[in-house]
Amino acid sequence: MTVKVLGISAGPRVKGNSDLLLLQALAGAESAGAHVEYIRLSDYKIAPCIECNLCHTTGWCEVQDDYQQLLAKMLDAGRLIFATPIFFMAVCAQAKTLIDRGQCLWARKYVLKKELITSERDRRAMVIAVGGSKSTKMFESLRSTMKSYFDSLQMHYVSNLFINKVNALGEIEKHPSALKEAFRLGKELTTADTLPPKKPIDIELTRHTSGGLT
Repeated sequence: MTVKVLGISAGPRVKGNSDLLLLQALAGAESAGAHVEYIRLSDYKIAPCIECNLCHTTGWCEVQDDYQQLLAKMLDAGRLIFATPIFFMAVCAQAKTLIDRGQCLWARKYVLKKELITSERDRRAMVIAVGGSKSTKMFESLRSTMKSYFDSLQMHYVSNLFINKVNALGEIEKHPSALKEAFRLGKELTTADTLPPKKPIDIELTRHTSGGLT
């Protein structure tokens, strides 16, 4: 069966650094035979959560906009690649708006005790994040946010590609290994045939002030 891979680009810039990495990850998945779909969050009208708590009764979000369309795509996908730039040590605003609307998923699972997906499916997700800071502490809060979100989506959180000290538009194309790593991880996400890891595998391409990498 063909694996469906959904790539969500949360960054506001067209051909931004996280966006370019996502495209490479999707190319890797496609090379492994996956059916891939690319989405820019900025193309969707998604309002913030209004905390009406109606989802505690229904299990679904009552605010009607493009969220329902996007959620259907996420539930249909077997793999999800979520790409975001880091703003103020966290995901960007577009990403946070989508994640916060997932409050209905949390309510469905933990308040109503209902499964989001009833069939047994191997659903896996990875995160791509790029930040301009030299400190890698900016990735710490991201891990907690994405773990909670993927848990509500009933997806295994399997890997990260984190890159620091990249800021200018398209700068990632000058990085010696980032695009190749994105391609490799996208391919591996598609072809994985072992049990998901207990915690996400981190690939951190760290630039020091001197310009060196680890």
